[in-house]
Amino acid sequence: MNAIVPMRATFGLAATLLTASLAIDARAEDASPWQRDAHSAIRLVAGSRSGSVLLGGIAIQLHDGWKTYWRNPGDSGVPPRFDFSKSDNVEAVTVLWPAPMKFDDGAGGFSLGYKKQVVLPLRIVAKNNDRPVTLRAQISYAVCEKICIPVEAASELTFASVASTEDGNLSAALDAVPKPANVGDPNPLTIRDVRRDGDKNVLVDVSAPETKDVSLFVEGPTPDWALPIPKLLEHSPPGVKRFVFELDGLPPGAKPDGAALKFTLVGGDKAYEFNVNLN
Repeated sequence: MNAIVPMRATFGLAATLLTASLAIDARAEDASPWQRDAHSAIRLVAGSRSGSVLLGGIAIQLHDGWKTYWRNPGDSGVPPRFDFSKSDNVEAVTVLWPAPMKFDDGAGGFSLGYKKQVVLPLRIVAKNNDRPVTLRAQISYAVCEKICIPVEAASELTFASVASTEDGNLSAALDAVPKPANVGDPNPLTIRDVRRDGDKNVLVDVSAPETKDVSLFVEGPTPDWALPIPKLLEHSPPGVKRFVFELDGLPPGAKPDGAALKFTLVGGDKAYEFNVNLN
């Protein structure tokens, strides 16, 4: 017995399949294929194209129990490295970093980075607004469980969509990037004071809601500074959380006097970044 399908239903099914196909194609244009290794996957994503400054991202997925690192890996680890020099019609690329988490590195210290998944937003400046932009990235990063494994990946993506399906993901990633702030700002979460305590120690007083777990990270003026992660003192003055770190890990010949330090303060879903010249 032959089944008879009404013509209207046939057209409806065809239209549905065509719409689905176009949606899949659109999604494919907004992200490069996943580059996979045994423990992670990485790809580029593109935001909507508008003007000379474009928003993109590097999406990383990690298997359960595995992690990768922030720009400052902490007491151990390897920070990611990116090379965009083979891109077309790209003047500059700035990598933005969502606030990291702190985890035990298995060797008595702490590392800084991400678990499960993260999107690193990219601010991309085009040379010419009227020409296509193709981002080509050579990416070196490490994934770690109990030992670290280096990973090399290459990815390419053309920014073409007027309205990208990745805009929501990129917006959420931007929200996780620490906001610029100044010492003494009247935020519930802020740095009140930074000062030297003798030749070796630096004290940082933080104002934060009592219910919040707070982390503080510090970086030097150049990547070859390897300052330790500040420690929260058990007995802080009333109304503040006091952190301390040693002026250790400076490159040969560097002096701390007047050094431009960058502090990242994280509490709950809030994160702020402070630039401080050390007195």
